[in-house]
Amino acid sequence: MSPPRAVWPPGRAGIVLDANGLTCRVESRLLWSDLALRLIAGERLGVTGPSGSGKTMLLRVLCGLEPIAQGTITFRERPLDAWAMPEYRARVMYVPQRPLLREGSVQQALRAPFAFRVHSRSAWDAGSISEWLARFGRDGAFLRQRCERLSGGETQILALVRALALAPQVLLLDEPTASMDREAAAAAERLIGDWLHARADRACLWVSHDEAQLARTCDRLQAIA
Repeated sequence: MSPPRAVWPPGRAGIVLDANGLTCRVESRLLWSDLALRLIAGERLGVTGPSGSGKTMLLRVLCGLEPIAQGTITFRERPLDAWAMPEYRARVMYVPQRPLLREGSVQQALRAPFAFRVHSRSAWDAGSISEWLARFGRDGAFLRQRCERLSGGETQILALVRALALAPQVLLLDEPTASMDREAAAAAERLIGDWLHARADRACLWVSHDEAQLARTCDRLQAIA
């Protein structure tokens, strides 16, 4: 049984990410309005809704990739516009379902973000990366594979490991295991759970069409439509 999770920060019952009154409209179609979402330190929140309800759009709004049409987002008690966007996205990290990768090796793809100043606080940890890849049955040969030759599931493994290596506080996961086989998906679920429990101030927002997965992995669910 896992030990009780510490609450962070104590002043606001551990609220890490707080969104209120969000509205999303695509052309003439209203996807959602007056949406409120609160992410607490130490939890995995699953977002549900039918196809086309704007779940991916919600993640993109929360990570600052899409503008806020209406409403507010607060991270660590600071409004979104008080954060430098590169720093914010380094802390609130979006992991898309189909990550775009440049040509090159897996190791090059894993190392590439560390060249940016915003990730200077994160150190390349070859031991942890090797350990995480081993959970998926991948060894050093995987690091030498070309990104353009990876399967969809292998691309998702790379994207997840790269995100964890950059040490965010919040993960915004968009169907992170949709292209993985059953064993790899189970390994990903365990890895995300271990990442979450390693520090008390972390949290995760998880979008998946797999209702059984969300019920298995998340502490609570929130429907957006």
